[in-house]
Amino acid sequence: MAKKTQSSTLKAVLDVILYDNPSTQDEIAEKLGLTRRYVTKLLQPLVKRGVVRRAYIIDLKKFDEFSDMFQEGITSKEHAGTYLIKDMLRDMAKHVCKQFDLAFEAVQNSKPEIADEALKQDYITNNMLEKIRSSVDTVISINPYSEFSKTMVFGEIGYDLERIGDHTGNIANFALKESYDVDAEMMEILNSMYKTSRKMVSQSMDAFLNEKIKLKDKVMDHEERIHELQRKAMNKIATQMAEDDMMDEDRSSYYITLSRVVKAFERIGDISIEIIDTAGEYYRNIPRTTTPERFRRE
Repeated sequence: MAKKTQSSTLKAVLDVILYDNPSTQDEIAEKLGLTRRYVTKLLQPLVKRGVVRRAYIIDLKKFDEFSDMFQEGITSKEHAGTYLIKDMLRDMAKHVCKQFDLAFEAVQNSKPEIADEALKQDYITNNMLEKIRSSVDTVISINPYSEFSKTMVFGEIGYDLERIGDHTGNIANFALKESYDVDAEMMEILNSMYKTSRKMVSQSMDAFLNEKIKLKDKVMDHEERIHELQRKAMNKIATQMAEDDMMDEDRSSYYITLSRVVKAFERIGDISIEIIDTAGEYYRNIPRTTTPERFRRE
């Protein structure tokens, strides 16, 4: 078995130990669909060094010594508690970005079925958040020493990702419920907002997960672009409404829902700023402002 695959399997084994509290290796093997013999092989080095104790508990302090076995970059604030939860956050970020992509694809191509799929993805997003919150609580309760207080930040980032998922729902709902097509000029603006806010999500999460604080300059540049596009989009909507000779309840609803789509992109950008500000506090002890990003601009 390739070393990377073995490493991933060991992570899954440790995840079961940490959060499911198994009493035997048979329980671990059954949970993951592995043989007991293979579970024994994976755990043997950790049991010998006291990292995993029977039956079956992870000593998170000792596990810090073994974190390099997974051949992944370790950040300056890395320890076992954050190390195991970080993978959950990384998976959640990928999932939310997929949800975002589906939502905009549905708008761009007028595909209600894709919009419906994007909305269904939100159930998984919510479940991921609950697992992260539970994991944070578990880690802190197992080892409540001082550096673990920062583990709580991972719950905040999970909540931020869940909020991004909620805003993608507004985008998907537009494709699902509105029967009017978006004109080419307006679609070009929406496409630019999507691409810009999508970059902000990816870069802010990269900053938090991999200690790339310098990415903040890029994210802030994208933020300026988002607000420029938002003004342009809202002016376009106002002009179209003023010139529309067929304004009725359905048409009015179209413009309101379209405005919500524009706002969703802007809010996703704001949340990305909050994530990268959290990264600055987490790694550099740069205090975050208590004023939400959208109010700071005002």
